[in-house]
Amino acid sequence: MLFGLGNLFYVSILLVNAVAILSEDRFLARIGWGSTPTEPAFGGSRDEAASVKGKLVNLISSVRTLMRIPLIVINTLIIVYALVLG
Repeated sequence: MLFGLGNLFYVSILLVNAVAILSEDRFLARIGWGSTPTEPAFGGSRDEAASVKGKLVNLISSVRTLMRIPLIVINTLIIVYALVLG
C-alpha cells in the first residue's frame, strides 16, 4: 500500500496548517478574499455568505480560529514522533 493512512494523516495536517497560516492582511485581502465587507457593484448582491467565495472565506477564518491550539499540539506530537521513531 503506497499511500497509507499515516501519509494521508500527514497530508491532511499539512493542508490544515497551510490554511491556518494564511494571513488575511498580506494574502487574502490582496486577492479579494478578506473578511471586511465590500460595497457591491451595480447589480451586485450583498449576500456574500451564500456564494462559494463567502463560504470559503468563512471556512478559512473558522480554521484559523478553532484549530490554532489543536494544531500546536498535533504538530508537536508529530515532531516528537518523527524525532523518536524517525
